[in-house]
Amino acid sequence: MAPRSKRAPRSGSNKVRIEEVARRAGVSPITVSRALNTPEKVNETTRVAVLKAVEETGYIPNRLAGSLASNRSKTVGVIVPTVTNSIFADKIRGLGDVLSGAGYQILLGQSGYSLDAEADLVAALLAQSPSGLVLTGSTHAHRTHVMLERSGVPVVETWTSAEFPIDMQVGFSNEAAAFAVVEHLVAAGYRDLALVVAPVQDNDRALGRLEGFRKAIAHFGLRQPAPEREAAFSLRNGAEALVNILETHPDTDAIFFANDILAAGALLECRRRNIAVPGRLGVAGFDDLEIAAEIVPSLTTVAVPRYEIGSRAAQMLLARLDNAETGRRVQLDFTIMERESTRRER
Repeated sequence: MAPRSKRAPRSGSNKVRIEEVARRAGVSPITVSRALNTPEKVNETTRVAVLKAVEETGYIPNRLAGSLASNRSKTVGVIVPTVTNSIFADKIRGLGDVLSGAGYQILLGQSGYSLDAEADLVAALLAQSPSGLVLTGSTHAHRTHVMLERSGVPVVETWTSAEFPIDMQVGFSNEAAAFAVVEHLVAAGYRDLALVVAPVQDNDRALGRLEGFRKAIAHFGLRQPAPEREAAFSLRNGAEALVNILETHPDTDAIFFANDILAAGALLECRRRNIAVPGRLGVAGFDDLEIAAEIVPSLTTVAVPRYEIGSRAAQMLLARLDNAETGRRVQLDFTIMERESTRRER
């Protein structure tokens, strides 16, 4: 991951030309084109030299060059970690509702929480000459930073609150939201807390929730070190994390699952094992998915403005494309939705 630095807003394109790649690789522009489009027609040494030059310069082959007078298509590239989680579906809906009204279409990519996969998607999307890009989070591969810096394409990072965004940003503080969950649990009378969070490697949203949890544990003088587990989002993983924590730390009286799917899996496992919620164990989630209000007992969770994140990101992009004034960072609010899973008599 490249270090963050303070950058000025973008106002134009600094696109790398194929001639620059050719000079760096020590070949002709036509050889660069062959190495990228028909690699079987060049030898391995040349191909490696060209690919190295491409990565160093951030060059993006323009698949649409010559077909558009403006050299920009009426598309916006959007990359999300997964399309199976409705939190991102709501963001995409917010984007689509605003962009379609302005005559733009979405090109959607799924990174699978992989920085390398995201970089490949950025390259593929930039090759289509989009009018803008919308990314998830603030953690990206160095190659992504180079490509975006050279492309000059407007970029909005979402779901994050990094101090220095690549370009523009719409999100909320994951750290503050996690802190607020612990504060709520303490107010409800819980003292021996544990955390289950998504794998934090290359995931700034999960890392922010972990850091917020730790800061709150220290702030309220609770048990340290509090049990912490990482788990990919699934009902089964939530159930297994619950069992592991209660077996290794039986005094735990509340668990914060930093995702509603994990929390729902834990609640289902509690019913199977006759663990009283919220009497014996408090359970909190994150995202306020539909299942949170419908599961029994209903789940205390963090509601985030998923649709608004998408719509505001689209509005910022359109303002930039119209050369209108637009802020670089938009911080939205979150809400603790108190429900039955933490509402015990005190």
